[in-house]
Parts: sequence; C-alpha cells; structure tokens
Amino acid sequence: MAMKIRLARGGNKKRPFYRIVAADSRMPRDGRYIEKLGTYNPLLPKDSEERVRMDAERVQYWLDQGAQVTDRVTRMLEAAGVMEKKERNNPTKGKPGQKATERAEEKAAKAADAPQAEEAPKPAVKEPVAEEPITEAPAAEEAVEKTA
Repeated sequence: MAMKIRLARGGNKKRPFYRIVAADSRMPRDGRYIEKLGTYNPLLPKDSEERVRMDAERVQYWLDQGAQVTDRVTRMLEAAGVMEKKERNNPTKGKPGQKATERAEEKAAKAADAPQAEEAPKPAVKEPVAEEPITEAPAAEEAVEKTA
C-alpha cells in the first residue's frame, strides 16, 4: 500500500480549507484517508500560527513508515522544522513559455520588416496653409454708421 501525506480540500467555493492527511495514494484527493495529521488555512495571513497546524510526531511516524510527501506539504514540514530543507533548482522558472517565445519571434520579424517599408518614399501630404483671418468687423461698423 503506497502511502502519501497530502492535502485534502474542504471548505466552500472560493473559501478553501485543507486537511493534512495520511492516505492511500490510490484514494481520491478529498476521499477516504487513514489519519488526519493537521490543517492548512490559506486565507489566514502568512505570519499567523493558525495558518498551518500539524501533529509533528504523527507526521514523523508516517514518514518512518515510508509515506511519500507531496511538494506543498514538504514545504510546510520544512517550515515547521520536521524535515530538512532541500536545495531546489529550477533553471527554467524565469523563462517564458512556448507561446510567449513564438509571439516574441513574430514581433521581432515584424520589426525587422518594418524599417524596409519605411525606406520607401512617403506620399507627399499637403499641409493646410494658414489663411489670414477674415475681418468682417469693419464692414459691419460701416453698415451701422449708414443706418444711423
């Protein structure tokens, strides 16, 4: 029987709450488990003591029995001091994905084509010539003087 120490989700929609459980790896995520080892509430602040609670002695017992630990629970156990911290190396973490690299290549290709298009002579655009303002005011004054 392959044992795992993992998270089982509970709580309402958009309000997650997790139990840290020892379960048979063949059982569903939220299904039957052998023992509840603790809880994890991701909605609480990171510095809160209530965020992660676990029975370290029982966790150690299951580890001694050969239980495998999921990545997320491993990090919690490392923070609690139950397990030693592992050196992690993810060299591809900062690299963009396949689609992002394809978009970048397309953009670079368009940028390479764009300067060639700019070298072609641009059609002459006639700029509007500023005309002198029409002064109708003196003619209006003359009309007023004639009527008076």
